[in-house]
Amino acid sequence: MTGEETRILLAQVESRFEQEGNLIKLESGRVVFVGDTHGDLEATRAVIARHLNPKTQIVFLGDYVDRGPKSAENLNSLLRLKLEHPDNLFLLMGNHEGQGAISVHPADFWEGLDCKLHTQYATVLSRMPLVASTPNGIIALHGALPNVETLEDLEKIDFGGRQWQQITWGDWQEKDGGYLGNDPFTGRPQFGQGWFDEMMKRLGKNVLIRSHQPNARQVMYGRRCLTIFTSSAYRELIPHRTIAIADLEREVKTVDDLVIETV
Repeated sequence: MTGEETRILLAQVESRFEQEGNLIKLESGRVVFVGDTHGDLEATRAVIARHLNPKTQIVFLGDYVDRGPKSAENLNSLLRLKLEHPDNLFLLMGNHEGQGAISVHPADFWEGLDCKLHTQYATVLSRMPLVASTPNGIIALHGALPNVETLEDLEKIDFGGRQWQQITWGDWQEKDGGYLGNDPFTGRPQFGQGWFDEMMKRLGKNVLIRSHQPNARQVMYGRRCLTIFTSSAYRELIPHRTIAIADLEREVKTVDDLVIETV
């Protein structure tokens, strides 16, 4: 894409993100959840070819750029698809889309942009929704659960604020307790099972689907927390790219009520 074509695409998709707000409510049908893709255009294309249709909604959980060889192509193809299929494709924000608020590493996508495009991408991606919710027990986001009382409170979360950082930057640890402090090396906020249990109870959800943390066990907390990755960026830790599929007509009580598929 030329610089002008990119600017036009970003202007169009910014308006769409603003209409969606922070919370996406998925009401019925079949939903496919996609983990971090990190410039893995091949994985994105495989998911789209296999699952994008009028009866299926696809939710990407963030981190579309950096680490992989096709960051710009991966992100821009998803932005174009968002405009073409606004009610079937949803793009949540990850920490690598939050360049306007935090610095991430690596940042090869961001470092390759000129000043004007860097500013426009940062502004547009800061409008991305943060959370997807279903009526049958699922909540999906990039990292950890924020400290809110209700689902409606998610709409009040400000870009770059503490609750935003919990969503886009938070890790889960297989430990007791709530907030466990920030990791001294990464700065990521760390949370234990006490936090998970409390926030899921407040929000009335059974299963969390997320990505972000390649060193986490895929299934935790009584089989109620699922971490998926759909990128080749972490092959040494995660040999298979996976997605999760849910039928919204069936109650989801644990991860066992989902279909885990390899891409």
